Amino acid sequence: MRVLFISSPGAGHVFPLVPLAWAFRTAGHEVMMGTCGEGLRQATGAGLPVVDIAPGFCVQDFFRQLFADDPGMPVRDREAARKREVHFAVTLFAPVNQRLADGVMRLAQQWRPELVVYDELGAIGALVGAALDVPAVYHNYGFVRTRPLWQGLQEALADLYERYGLARPAAPAATLDPAPPSMVAEPDGWSVRYLPYSGGGVLPTWLSDPPTRPRIAASLGTVTPALEGPGLMRRIVDVAAGVDAEFVLALGGRPPASLGEVPSNVRAVEWVPMNALLPTCNAIIHHGTSDAALTAVAAGVPQLVLPFGKHHFIIGDAVGKRGNGLSAEPDDLDAALLARLLSDHDLRVAARQVQAELAALPAPAQIADRLASTW
Repeated sequence: MRVLFISSPGAGHVFPLVPLAWAFRTAGHEVMMGTCGEGLRQATGAGLPVVDIAPGFCVQDFFRQLFADDPGMPVRDREAARKREVHFAVTLFAPVNQRLADGVMRLAQQWRPELVVYDELGAIGALVGAALDVPAVYHNYGFVRTRPLWQGLQEALADLYERYGLARPAAPAATLDPAPPSMVAEPDGWSVRYLPYSGGGVLPTWLSDPPTRPRIAASLGTVTPALEGPGLMRRIVDVAAGVDAEFVLALGGRPPASLGEVPSNVRAVEWVPMNALLPTCNAIIHHGTSDAALTAVAAGVPQLVLPFGKHHFIIGDAVGKRGNGLSAEPDDLDAALLARLLSDHDLRVAARQVQAELAALPAPAQIADRLASTW
């Protein structure tokens, strides 16, 4: 079977698809990925064949221009995030999908996949499935129940369906859901075990040395620092100075010098695979992305979510309600909050419980077999 994976631009969109793509490859199927921008480097780093479906397109530059053209948009985005509304993502990602459409349709017509798998913001995956009359599987990558988002994106791309003379699908052929069931109201589709993947690389020697005191990781991904600068990470640095712990700041590809001076208990690194770092940690601080939250679940460590925007508040709610972590406004970050993150016994117990729950879900290899046998 030929399986085409379609990812929105960005590392956080590619990473959740990699384990399933490799599951298909190791089972003997042909795999191709279509993405662009930062996603290209991550897909090739995972050893996957990949096609650039939008050469020269940079999603960070696109969003900067979008916000510059409409200065009120960032405020509306934050307001929607605080209200736990995900539909604003349609405003941001429908035009992104418009720019990817021609390239991905060209790839699909040339390569002729028999199955399409696409991430939750890569709405053009459904378009490809309709064009080739093959199943198109929707890969949710977090805690947000995204069926309304899927419908909204499909409606926003109605002109693409008209241009290609296609009928919009009523629903995905299947939905894959990596969220631990106890952290969401109800599973959405087929549960799949989240296997953490955040890129390869040569691990630093210090990572193999047992920490001499509690270790806390901090990550804000790649997009937020690129759009907003180092402000939130700098706040983490300033609070860390008063905490008896070692802090490892993963800067998402930005140089450590961008933070300025850091105290002796803080180690800033340009990039380190989170799936290698977190098993050595006692906790993690992040801004509420699905990949960070799920990697923390897989590692069984408590997490502190500092929601920034988009779906981050929903993830913070899920973590706080389940009890495997805390959620707080960035301005409320202080030494006392970090002390609780390290010392609260109930947080650690809940983190281990959810870790076991995640480990019991069907592995990507089982899902690949199920998909291949279904279609």
